[in-house]
Amino acid sequence: MKNKITFSELYLTFFKIGLMMFGGGYAMLPILQREIVENKKWVSEEEIADYYAIGQCTPGAIAVNTATFLGYKKRGILGGIVATLGVISPSLLIIMLLANIISRFAHYPLVVNAFKGIRVAVFILILNSVVKIGKSSIVDKATLLIFIAVLVVSVLTKISPIIPVLAAALLGIVIKIFYRRKERNK
Repeated sequence: MKNKITFSELYLTFFKIGLMMFGGGYAMLPILQREIVENKKWVSEEEIADYYAIGQCTPGAIAVNTATFLGYKKRGILGGIVATLGVISPSLLIIMLLANIISRFAHYPLVVNAFKGIRVAVFILILNSVVKIGKSSIVDKATLLIFIAVLVVSVLTKISPIIPVLAAALLGIVIKIFYRRKERNK
């Protein structure tokens, strides 16, 4: 690889992403997408959607898992560690500084209302991320049907998210095999 990403670039990029993280891992996905796909061009839209899927299927926060996976893919085990440290460092520092202050003022109406506003903004960030992932994931009738099936199961049942994810993966494999056989028989 000619332009190998340096460990410092990896750390600083994920530190910057982590610094912008408000509202948890899902709220960070559009920031991750913009920085990693659009600005740095380290991966494609499809690849980042795959990394999100892997990050969702593994224990832990999706944004941290995605950073770890991406760091690993770009620079091996040490790259995964560096990216993870980069993305969690800002939160760790900010939480340590603000924990005491927030607990003192959390009951004030101004603070309560500020957090209500932040939650709305975070919801919009998550929705934006879902739409972008959807555009790169739902590409034909088969993926649309998988989407609808997973959506219905997720909304109407309380089963573990891993079950629809694994079922969708299996369906994707079966559909691909079906299309390959259909193409060969033409």
